[in-house]
This record gives sequence, C-alpha cells and structure tokens, in this order.
Amino acid sequence: MRQSSVVSRRVAATAVSLVLTLGVAACAGPEDTGAKGGTSGKAAGAPQKGGTLTVLNTEAQTDFDPARLYTSGGGNVPSLVFRTLTTRNREAGAAGTQVVPDLATDTGRPNKDATEWTYTLKEGLKFEDGTPITSADIKYGIERSFAAELSGGAPYLRDWLIGGDTYQGPYKDKKGLASIVTPDPRTIVFKLKKPEGEFPFVATQTQFAPVPKAKDTGATYEEHPVSSGPYKVVKNENDGERLTLERNEHWDAETDEERKAYPDRIDVRSGLDEAVINQRLATSTGADASAITTDTNLGPAELAQVGSDKALAARVGTGHFGFTNYIAFNPKVKPFDNPKVRQAISYAINRTSVVNAAGGSALAEPATTFLPEQTAFGFTPYDHFPAGKTGDPEKARQLLKEAGHPNGLTITLLHSTAQNRTTSPEIATAVQEALGKAGITVKLDGQQPNSFNEKRWSVKDAPGFFLSRWGADWPAGGPFLAPIFDGRQIVANGSNYNHAQLNDPAVNKEIDEINKLTDLKAAAARWGALDKKIGEQALDVPLFHPVYKRLVGKNVKNVVISDWTGVLDISQVSVK
Repeated sequence: MRQSSVVSRRVAATAVSLVLTLGVAACAGPEDTGAKGGTSGKAAGAPQKGGTLTVLNTEAQTDFDPARLYTSGGGNVPSLVFRTLTTRNREAGAAGTQVVPDLATDTGRPNKDATEWTYTLKEGLKFEDGTPITSADIKYGIERSFAAELSGGAPYLRDWLIGGDTYQGPYKDKKGLASIVTPDPRTIVFKLKKPEGEFPFVATQTQFAPVPKAKDTGATYEEHPVSSGPYKVVKNENDGERLTLERNEHWDAETDEERKAYPDRIDVRSGLDEAVINQRLATSTGADASAITTDTNLGPAELAQVGSDKALAARVGTGHFGFTNYIAFNPKVKPFDNPKVRQAISYAINRTSVVNAAGGSALAEPATTFLPEQTAFGFTPYDHFPAGKTGDPEKARQLLKEAGHPNGLTITLLHSTAQNRTTSPEIATAVQEALGKAGITVKLDGQQPNSFNEKRWSVKDAPGFFLSRWGADWPAGGPFLAPIFDGRQIVANGSNYNHAQLNDPAVNKEIDEINKLTDLKAAAARWGALDKKIGEQALDVPLFHPVYKRLVGKNVKNVVISDWTGVLDISQVSVK
C-alpha cells in the first residue's frame, strides 16, 4: 500500500497514501445518514444533477495515466475517468469495504485453487469516443503498466501473473502476456503463479482500466487519457496541477451502479497551502461553497474552531483508514535482539502522550494491534503487553533487569523531520519521554524524509529502533501483514518492508494458506489470528491509528465516507 501521504504498498512505498489520504473505518460526517445518500450541512436535501464541483488540493494529480497511478478502487478523482473490472462498493461505513463489479458482470470466477480468475464484461460499455470497450482493451491496459516508461503503479500483477516478473510491456514485447487470455471480446482470464483469493480486490486497481491501443501515446497519454468513466479530461495543466473534467456523453449509468456523477463539471486545483484550503472551505464564498478537498485534513487548530461553530461542525466528515503508526524493531541490531528489551519498550510506551502528539484523540486512536480496528481486516483484539493508557514503567524496568540492563540502557530512535504527525519529531519526543521514565535514555536521530525512508526500508542500513507506518491497498489482512512479516518478501537490494526481517516458515505457510481462501470472511478471521500470534514476539509497538477530518463547502451534498478509504467519495458528491 502506499504509506506515504497518499497511498502505496511496496510503497506503501507507502504507505495510505493513501497518504494521504488514507483513513478507513469511516463514519460519515456529522449530518450524514450513515449510508449512501447521506447529506451534509446546509446543503441537506436530495442530491441534484448539474453545477461545478471544485476540488482544492495541496498535491497535484500527477501522472494521470491508469498505468502509473497507485490507486485501489478509491473514491477520488481517477475513479471518475477510469473504470476497472471491479470497484469499491460506494456505501458509507463497513458496507463500503466490499468489492463489487464495475466493468465486469461479477467480482470474478476462480478455479478450484484460485490460481485462475475469469471475468465477463457487461454489455454496452463504451469509451468517450463511442467505441466499444473490449477485453482486449483491458488486457492492453494491464500490459502497458509493465513498461518501464510508465512505472509507478501497484506491483501486484508483476508478482502474481505467470511471466509477470520478466515481462517488459507491449512497447518492447509485442507478443503480450500469455497469462492474460481474451478468448472473446467480453471475456478475460488471468493465470496466476499461486493462489490469490483476494484477486477481486486487485482488480480494482487502475491498471485494470481499459486503454485502446490505437489511442495510446505512451508517456504523453496522461495529457488526454481515453475515458471509460462518467467524466473525461478536457484540460490537464502542468502535470495535473489543474485538471478539468466534463461529462463523458458515452458513459451509460445503466452499466455503472456505483458512480452517481451529479456535477456537470469538476475543476481540480492543486498546489495550495493546507491552511488556505481549510480557510476557503470554511468561508465557502463563491465557487468555494461547492468545493471539497481530497487530500487535506483538518488539524488541531482548525478542529478547535470547528468545535465552537455548529454550522462548521455540520460540514465535517470523519473517517478512519486501514493504517497503523508504530515503532519498528530490527532484531538484527543489539540490544533489540533480546525479546525482553522489546517487551520492556512495549510496556513503557505512553499512548496517551503519543496520541496527543499526533493531534489529540480527534485525530488519532491508540492501537495495541498491528491490524486496524475494522472487521474487514480481521481485527482481533489483543494487548500482549498491557500498560494502560499511560504506560507501565515499573514493569519495563523489571524486564530490563531480566534482560541484563539493571541500570537501564541508551538507544537511538530514527524518525522523520517532516511535520506529518505520524513519524515526526513530536511523536519521537513523546516516545523519548515515556521511555525515560523506565530508565531508557533515547537519543533522537531526525532525518529528512528521503533519508529517513531510505534507512528504515534498507536491510543493510536499517537501525534497530525507528518510527514507521503502514497502510493497506484494500481492506483485508493480506496487504497489511504479508509485506511486513512474510520472510519471502524481504528485499536485500531495494525497499524492504519486513522491518524485523522475520522469516518464520510457520508464518509464511499460514500466509499461503489464507491466500487460497476465496471466502473473505473466513480469510479475515485467519488474518486476525495470525496478527495476534505474531504480536507475541514484540517485533513492533503499535502506537495509533489515524482519524481523518475533512471539511466540505456549504453547498456540497451527499457526503459518503466508507471504511475502504476513510475519506469523502467524490463519485457520490452533489452540489447545490
């Protein structure tokens, strides 16, 4: 998943981010109904078609090409232009964690061992120029995502498809991927290296958007990608800094049960300061009255203002994303090779002070499990090192003594200098102060974001003790636990997310067994049990799960926030 401020997995290489924009267990805004069709603030009433929706963002919508985008069925801008085989159920709350058909008639038909998945396209699907969408267009769209010139998308198909690890894309290999078969214009079959019961979730990625080969312009395709969704790109300025979308007249709502497409026009403006965005949304004058943001949260100062203004409070949507902020240990580095030292730190942590450093309880919730607290992930409550809300320094001191450190010890904590309230100096200081009460002196090593990421994801240079975070590309345990704890995913010469370098045959085997399951509820229960089992080893210290608070303009209606993204779904929005 993308764990940065917007969402990537091996990025995740990423982390959420999604990351920004991450969040999962979501509830809709204060005046939402808790289901699709919820309303917000003064714009209450039935949603209507028409008008212009303005999007105010900090980050530009760069690389607007389905091969290069790292999205997973999200409710934001790309999903308005790119339809995929499957998508996210556009419902509020837990119902929104379900995967549903999009271009396909169903979520996919697996063979007996889930190594082959077959999809049939709906009838009547068309591109923005009126030409039919075929299975060959989807095959080509996926194949071009393997081209080096179009890097940036999710890595799953390269790992999962037979031959995906060596395929270099259609510009170099004209034969195409033999593991994607299109026996007729409406059928597409995927042949995998191993069982993958969560393949329907991967089919929500934008790489599964159809691309007509005759219209492919390579690296410049992003300037005018051919739409399969309700909107088409009519202008893309400065690589997504300003993006203008208008209705795709060949989109047929009869083939798309998920996107409502209420506004006639969508104007995406980026490169704005966060404080400016929130102020404009709060004031809601002119076009800003019909504006939203897809990447800017309210901070503690804005929340204080909102708390004293009922009208503003009615325009705030709240969501939680499948994301965990935690302390990572590298047991290859002393003294973290000693489980009792790791346990001592687990007991010493004051989660109340950490939550306060993250912006307070309105923006962060304390965590004792690695999996987020949502049913879809398989959340199973546990706290193997119970220390209450403020830590147990005495228990920590006892464990340190048993570990051979009766006089305490001195360690160094790597953190980022970015003011992100996740791996920031504020969080590091809260950890430092808590451990100090247990006799552990913590020296802080603040690094610029790029250097920080390079060190924490390096097998060779990773320190023994650092702040980290992880977000899931879809609401299930697989993309959450496997990258962090599957020993076969340890990357020696690249970005390694298995911070503990855990390579336990029993854990690896259980991951394989769960991946065979196409019953997602049964799989969720197994992921939860695995999380609890791994947690006994104290390979990390879960700190908190973020909460997302976003303001909308006063004329915005139909605020829908699901437990998949934790943020407002732009495909449902209506303006007055």
